[in-house]
Amino acid sequence: MKRLIVLFVALSTSFVSCNLTTDKSTGPEPSPADPEVVAYAEKELLKPISDSLPIIGLLMYNGVLTTEVTATADVFTKPTPDGKKLFNVITIAETSDPIVSEEGLKIVPDYTFENCPKLDVLFVPSAYDMYAQIHNPKIVNFIKEQNNSTKYTVSNCAGAHLIGESGIADGKKIVTWIGGGEELQKAYPNLKVQNDSVVRYVEDGKFLSSNGNLISYVSALNLLKKMAGQEQVDFVESYLYVKELQDWKQ
Repeated sequence: MKRLIVLFVALSTSFVSCNLTTDKSTGPEPSPADPEVVAYAEKELLKPISDSLPIIGLLMYNGVLTTEVTATADVFTKPTPDGKKLFNVITIAETSDPIVSEEGLKIVPDYTFENCPKLDVLFVPSAYDMYAQIHNPKIVNFIKEQNNSTKYTVSNCAGAHLIGESGIADGKKIVTWIGGGEELQKAYPNLKVQNDSVVRYVEDGKFLSSNGNLISYVSALNLLKKMAGQEQVDFVESYLYVKELQDWKQ
């Protein structure tokens, strides 16, 4: 209700001096909405953040692989066994417009590049075609800027190309999608690209990476262990039926 009231106030300011007459020669010009009111309304409509908890940021863009967003959210939004929230988990895109994933799912981002807070962790996902992303300076610069304050920066699948394009992990080990390592190494020779035919997940300092898709759960769970301990990992895995999936047979 609070959000609806704030939005109504912001919108009403743009109409308050409109004249009902259809005679444009005598009616006053509509006054624009008060920028301070609009800014306040936009802030109130943002997803709330608890200042005491780490912020996990999930980067998104059109064509993103759905699993590489939802896997991380799946892992980090789970509470402790006694119901305690451990993390702020937010989605971020260039604008506030809904993004459309590779699978056709529309997702409305919580924050944009302009109003995103400093992140403790940034997850960089992939798309099947990364050309538009690696040639978008706003995305690349966002990754660079956030990496200045992140404790961990994680890439899944071809998200490694954005890490390479940003230059933030030069000299670090990284892995990409299965079959994509040679292309990644050629494009970004300063990266230490690992053999994706055998390596599923790799860590090098603050940089974590995986083959992506369902293996995105591996990077998320490994990071969860670092940030919350094995007990929380065990609890989340029980929530997700990981053991049951591993034991499943046709």
